[in-house]
Amino acid sequence: MRSLLVLSCFCALGIACSSEAASDGSGSTLGAQALQRGERTAFRPRAAVTGLSNPTHAIGIKGEPRRLYIVEQAGLIRIFEGGRLRAAPFLDVRFLISAGGERGLLSVAFHPEYAQNRRFYVNYTDRDGHTNVVEYRSNGTRAIPSSARRLLFVRQPYSNHNGGQVAFGPDGRLYVGMGDGGSGGDPENRAQNMQTLLGKLLSINVATKGVRIEALGLRNPWRFSFDRTTGDLLIGDVGQGEIEEIDFTPKSSPGLENYGWDVFEGRSRFENKRLGPGRLVQPIAQYSHDDGCSVTGGHVYRGSNKPLRGRYIYGDFCSGIVWSVKVAGGRASGLRREDFRIPQLTSFAEDAAGELFAVSGGGTISRLTP
Repeated sequence: MRSLLVLSCFCALGIACSSEAASDGSGSTLGAQALQRGERTAFRPRAAVTGLSNPTHAIGIKGEPRRLYIVEQAGLIRIFEGGRLRAAPFLDVRFLISAGGERGLLSVAFHPEYAQNRRFYVNYTDRDGHTNVVEYRSNGTRAIPSSARRLLFVRQPYSNHNGGQVAFGPDGRLYVGMGDGGSGGDPENRAQNMQTLLGKLLSINVATKGVRIEALGLRNPWRFSFDRTTGDLLIGDVGQGEIEEIDFTPKSSPGLENYGWDVFEGRSRFENKRLGPGRLVQPIAQYSHDDGCSVTGGHVYRGSNKPLRGRYIYGDFCSGIVWSVKVAGGRASGLRREDFRIPQLTSFAEDAAGELFAVSGGGTISRLTP
């Protein structure tokens, strides 16, 4: 991943560069001939927040319709509310973390009962570069530093492929995306090894700290989300040198998916070796490095604009290209390249009502309005 602090030399949250193709879920791809241009209804960016410092993530939460929580890589969470960015941070962990490249404060998630218990969760790399998932409480306005409670610690062997997302699933568990540990090509074969937490999708029971491996075979999952209507899971997994991919898992899945890395990169064979355990999941969409170098996963739109509902939006950090596809029944159709770019695209965000935003590491958050 190219540095979010020195954005001119960022090669990508787990890396490389991408030809536009989306899978229809059956093994074929939807290429350029399937792009739908000139539709009456499309996503359009409109700047909502400016002047941020290397934002990596943002989120709105139930019960706070006018508020966005914005994560800055250096270690701050800031609040945007009523058209203004608060001067005082919601959380400041700059003294705890290492920031730069793919390291830093990478995401935040709020407990489903945050309005009652005021608990929220962050994922950051500490001063030695290792992954920490930590619970805090707030007073409704600011975090309470003394409330910190670490739920997960994972040693990172390299400085890249830290994953970094936390999000609550429909089962009430806190999900954590873990990259394969870094370097290139998963040299220690961690992604297919169930004896390590690297290269996995984890879930945590936040009451007991119990950790479970939900899936394996991930290279660097840079943004995943649960469809707020169906509960289905979509993951953007950054490729090596050829292919960026979007993976889909239905809410009804029996568990232990294997997303294929590093036996597969996208739908293509990467190494000639045996897969680990779990059900192999092939991507529902992928693109080559003709169109970018590092996928940024997004959300299924469930906001107020009916024609856009059910479209999953995603993009590429390096090129800024943004695509959307209709997702239904585990299949992607109607691939459309949107008519705008978001430079240094680090994340997409949902507000409390399901409206979407795009986060640029350059310091701007744009509302995606039709």
